[in-house]
Amino acid sequence: MKLKRITLFLMILLPVMSYAQKTWTLEDASGKINVNIILDKDIRYQITHEGYIMIDFSPISLTLTDGRTLGEKPRLKNAKRRTVNETIHPIVYKKATIEDEYNELTLNFRGGYSVVFRAYRDGVAYRFTTNLKDSLFVANEQAVFNLPDNPQIYAATPAGRKVDGKECQYFSAFQNTYLHTPLNEWNKERLIFMPTLVERAHGKKISITEADLLNYPGMYLKTANDNKGFYGHFAPYPKDISVEVRGLKEVVKSREPYIAKVPGKTAFPWRVIAISEQDTELPASDLVYKLASPTVEGDFSWVKPGKVAWEWWNDWGVYGVDFKAGINTETYKYYIDFAARFGIEYVILDEGWAVAGPADLFQIVPEIDMEELVRYADSKGVGLILWAGYRAFNNDMERVCKHYAQMGIKGFKIDFMDRDDQQMIEFNRRCAEVGAKYKLMIDLHGTSKPTGLQRTYPNVVNFEGVFGLEEMKWAQEGTDQVTYDVTVPFIRMLAGPMDYTQGAMANANKKNFKAIYSEPMSQGTRCRQLAAYVVFDSPLNMLCDSPSNYLREEECTRFIAGIPTTWDETRVLQGKVGEYIVTARRKGYTWYVAGMTDWNARNLPLDLSFIGTKNYRIELFKDGINADRIGKDYKREELRPTADNTYNVHLAPGGGFAMKITKQ
Repeated sequence: MKLKRITLFLMILLPVMSYAQKTWTLEDASGKINVNIILDKDIRYQITHEGYIMIDFSPISLTLTDGRTLGEKPRLKNAKRRTVNETIHPIVYKKATIEDEYNELTLNFRGGYSVVFRAYRDGVAYRFTTNLKDSLFVANEQAVFNLPDNPQIYAATPAGRKVDGKECQYFSAFQNTYLHTPLNEWNKERLIFMPTLVERAHGKKISITEADLLNYPGMYLKTANDNKGFYGHFAPYPKDISVEVRGLKEVVKSREPYIAKVPGKTAFPWRVIAISEQDTELPASDLVYKLASPTVEGDFSWVKPGKVAWEWWNDWGVYGVDFKAGINTETYKYYIDFAARFGIEYVILDEGWAVAGPADLFQIVPEIDMEELVRYADSKGVGLILWAGYRAFNNDMERVCKHYAQMGIKGFKIDFMDRDDQQMIEFNRRCAEVGAKYKLMIDLHGTSKPTGLQRTYPNVVNFEGVFGLEEMKWAQEGTDQVTYDVTVPFIRMLAGPMDYTQGAMANANKKNFKAIYSEPMSQGTRCRQLAAYVVFDSPLNMLCDSPSNYLREEECTRFIAGIPTTWDETRVLQGKVGEYIVTARRKGYTWYVAGMTDWNARNLPLDLSFIGTKNYRIELFKDGINADRIGKDYKREELRPTADNTYNVHLAPGGGFAMKITKQ
C-alpha cells in the first residue's frame, strides 16, 4: 500500500498540569464537525455538525470479567494529538485514490488503556486500545449513541433462525429490508444490524457502523428504554455447538458469560458515525475503508476481480441443448463456453459439486470431473471459483486451499456463516489470510456487513449481508425489492461492496411478479438490472441468469459483460434514500452512468459536463415505452453530445437506465 503526500504532526505531551483537564475537543479539518469529550465519573462524547447535535453526550466503556471497567472513574495519564493527510491507493476499490485526512486525539489513561478519537470531514470514529500483559475477557462493551428529538431511522432486524424451537437473533444471514420509522416506535426486543441510518436536523443524516473488526464480535444496536438513542449489543462467545442443516451449518446451543477474549495488547474495533449533508454523500463514503488496518505485506497483483457466470440462481436452467442440464461436467462446460464468448472472467460451481452431508470438500460428486473442468476452463481463458459451506471449509481450511489452488481454482465463495460472534469474525479473517497464502480470492457470502477486511486482505473481493436478488426465488407476498434497491446503496453499501447477484433477464412489474424458485424473475424493469451493475459496488459480480437466456438477449448481455467491476473514479450524481439514485463511474477514459427509481415513474435530467469534453459517444439503454406493463421492454440508443451536455431520461415505475460514455 503506497502512501503519498503525507503530513503528520505529533503534538508534544500536554503539560502535567493539564492532566486533570476534564473537557476535551476535537474538530475536523473543515471545522464543521466537533467532538466534545467529558472525563468525570465516566467517559462521554458528543458530536456536532455546524453546531447541530448529531450524537448527544454518550458514555463509553469496556467491562472485563475480572470486575474492572475501563472508562469508569478514568484517570488521565497524558494526551496526544496529531493531524494526518495522506493518500491511499487501494488495490481493489471503487476509486483509484482515497484522500485520508483526519485530526486525532488519543487519551491515555492509567490502568493500561486508551481511547482514540478521529474527526474526518465526513464523520467521527473512536476506539479503545489496551496495553496490558495478560489476556482479557470482555464481559461487555458500553457503546451508546444518544439521539435527541426522536428522529426517524432506517433500520433492519435479523430474521433469526430457530434454535431448539425458538428464534435466535444471533443466528441470521443478515438479510432483511429496512423499516423507516420513528425511533420510539422500533420494537425494543429486536436487534438492529448495522449500518443503520438516522435522520438529523436540516437534511443531515448519520450512519452508525463499525470498522476494523478482525477478532471481536460484531456490534448490533438496540433502542434505549427511554427512546433517546441506541446502545451496542454483542453476541456472547459460543460455548456448546451442534451441527445441523445437512451438515453445512453450526448452531450455537449455549454461550459463555463474556463476548470476547483478546490479547492484553489490543486495538478494538472503531465505532463509526458517518455524517452527510446530502444523501448522495452516503453511497460514495470511504470512511470504513480508511479506518481499516492497512494491507498486510505481500504481493496482491494476482487478485483479479471480474464477472462471474453463476448457475445457482437460475437453477442450472440451460435449455436448447443436447445434454441433461444439472450439476455435471457437460453443464459446466456450457457455462464456461458462455463465459468465454462474452469475456466473462469466471464461472462459479455453487452448492452441489461436493457430496452433501460429510462436510468434506475432497468428496466430489461423481457427475463432475473437476480436473477436466479446470483444464477446459483454462483453455478458454476462464477461471473457476468453488462454493463452500462454512463448516466444510473450516474443518480443513489449509489443506483445502492448498489442494484446490494447486489444481488451478481461483477462489472460494464461502457460505452459511450466519453469525458474527467473535468466533465467526475470526473465521472470516482466517479465510482471508489462508486464501492470500495460496493466492485464492475469497467471497464471504452468508456473512455480516463488511468492516474493511477487503483493505487489510485485498483478496477478499465481496461480501453478502444484503437482501439480494436470490430473495426473489422465494419472496413472500408484499416483498418490495424495488424500494430496497434504492435504499440499500445509502445504508449497507456505505460499509463496503455487496454480493447482490443481479442480471435477471425475466423482469416484472409489481402486479405481474411471482416468486418462482426454478425460473426466477426480478421486480422492476430490464434496464434496472443493467443499472445495478453500475450503482452497486461489487468487485466480483455475478451474472445470475441462465446462459440460454443471455444468448437470446445478446445486446444486453454484451453491455453487462463489458461493465468493469473496479473503478478509477466514483460519483453519486443524484439521489434520495428510498426514492432514486444516479451514479457515475469511470474506468480509464470510459464513463458509465446509471440510475434506478422506486415504483414511481421519474424524469431525470442528467448533466454530463463533468466529463470535460464533447468528443464522446453515448450508448444508452433506457426503459421502453411499455416497460410499465412489460418489464423486459427496453430501447437502446446511440446519442450525440448536446450543446450543453445535458440529457433527459425517463424511468418507468421500478425502472432504470444505463449508459456507456466513450471518449473518442
